[in-house]
Amino acid sequence: MKPILTLLLLTALAVGTHAAHAQKFVYEPVNPAFGGNTFNYSWLQASATAQNRIQDPVSPTTAVDPLAQFSTNLNQQVLSQLTSRLITSQFGQGAIKPGSYTVGAYQVQVAQGTSGVVVTVTDTGTGNQTTITIPNGL
Repeated sequence: MKPILTLLLLTALAVGTHAAHAQKFVYEPVNPAFGGNTFNYSWLQASATAQNRIQDPVSPTTAVDPLAQFSTNLNQQVLSQLTSRLITSQFGQGAIKPGSYTVGAYQVQVAQGTSGVVVTVTDTGTGNQTTITIPNGL
């Protein structure tokens, strides 16, 4: 009985050691940005796009009113001319008188200050205000 038991034990050991081979575990990243295979990029991009539930906002240039655009352009040109006259008044060649000007939706106040010409531009729609000082002697 002892030889049979020894034979069974040796057989069990042989079968058990044969199935217990070790294997190398190596981590390989999936994302190509972190060292993964570059062929994974298109799959990752398609997967991210499919999961994206955020809609792109509507572009404001799709519905441009030509009349509003004309009005905006006209206001910008008038403001540009006013700026040009202010600069010219500081360097000679004409002068702009201190006072209050209304240009479209803007209220422009020009005054002589102690350090130079002070221009205050107020947006009448929002109340936002910008003050520009053009120093004397530039």
